[in-house]
Amino acid sequence: MEAAKEIQPSRRASGPLRTLISRQDLERRIDELAAEISRDYRDSQRLVAVGVLKGSVFFLSDLLQKVDVPLEVDFFQTSSYGAGTTAGEVRIKKDVDVPLRGADVLLIEDIVDTGYTLSTILGLIRFRGAKSVKLCALLDKVDRREVEIPIDYRGFKIPDLFVVGYGLDFDERFRNLPYVAVPEDIPAELG
Repeated sequence: MEAAKEIQPSRRASGPLRTLISRQDLERRIDELAAEISRDYRDSQRLVAVGVLKGSVFFLSDLLQKVDVPLEVDFFQTSSYGAGTTAGEVRIKKDVDVPLRGADVLLIEDIVDTGYTLSTILGLIRFRGAKSVKLCALLDKVDRREVEIPIDYRGFKIPDLFVVGYGLDFDERFRNLPYVAVPEDIPAELG
């Protein structure tokens, strides 16, 4: 998950939200992704789905309930080291608990932005000896990409907008919205 820029508490989004992707469109696309994943992994001996916390939780839950092959579920959480550090420096806050060696790993992410954090996570999973590694991302901000990241299962390509809902947050708020939205009063430096 890309690190959020730090903002002052007085600059929180509190105004109207514009729906970018409706609940119905999310459900339809998740059904399609689940069918693709089920087909592609039907012969897998061991599939491990790894969600990137916190943003992927809603997407992961809805998606994996519709995947019809046996799988294990685990989570990974990262953060940037802090202000003023080089892009791509990532700290592991929560590592996976299950061994990945020899497993088919499906990494599930809410949004692909610059690609730095996902590049680190994907590299680590490969280093640990996964048999295969694929990425499933709900949202893809292609215009923000700085590191090439192959997305095997993509929900939606979106423009370079700050979005919230369906797991995505603004200062930990709005994660529980059942759709993806654009806050209308986001500070300019975040939009």
